[in-house]
Amino acid sequence: MKRKIKDSVYGHMATVTKALGNPKRLEIIDLLSQGEKSVELLAEQAELGIKNASAQLKELKAARLVESRKDGKYVYYKLSDPQVARFWVELSKFSRNRIAEIEQLLSLAIGQADVLEKIDRETLLKRAKSGDVILLDVRPEDEFSTAHLPFARSIPITALKARLKDLPKSKMIVAYCRGPYCFYAKDAVDFLRKNGFKAEQLKDSVHDWASEGLPVETFCTPTYPMKGKI
Repeated sequence: MKRKIKDSVYGHMATVTKALGNPKRLEIIDLLSQGEKSVELLAEQAELGIKNASAQLKELKAARLVESRKDGKYVYYKLSDPQVARFWVELSKFSRNRIAEIEQLLSLAIGQADVLEKIDRETLLKRAKSGDVILLDVRPEDEFSTAHLPFARSIPITALKARLKDLPKSKMIVAYCRGPYCFYAKDAVDFLRKNGFKAEQLKDSVHDWASEGLPVETFCTPTYPMKGKI
């Protein structure tokens, strides 16, 4: 009897690991950590066909990592629980620590140091609050609306060229996006520098920031506790 119970427990746990054992499903988890998305939008952002995206989401739903709702002819997905986003952050950190090739690939793609190697997060937040630094969120507007860093300004990467006039050249601009596997912030920094702006990249995602106990602005109860007021 005890053996059967143990086998059953490990079997249920394997359902989760099986669901995560696919690169595209991991990317979908990463995308959904930014907020609720339709199947069509997930397919576009993960560069999948609609049928393939639906199949991957079905596996994630079976493992109770995501949940869905229907609105007219569209189906929307979100993470089933804030703990899934927290798990994703920890899995990402663990993988980067265990597999050196991940950091090597990211270094090749990004090719520049994180601004937080020079300044800690709480100091950055204080400087953003005072207006000394412009904290720029270059994700799509719906992701910014779901959750963003305090004092951040939303200018999606697709709108950056048209809205350059809204940014001051006299101040440092720190751009961030979905985290270390998203290149929007890197592209924004390159574009800003080419146009005479002082710019740096923040590799943190909103969930990376929150996992350190720092405040995040959302339309719901904060997922993580704050370490202290800024």
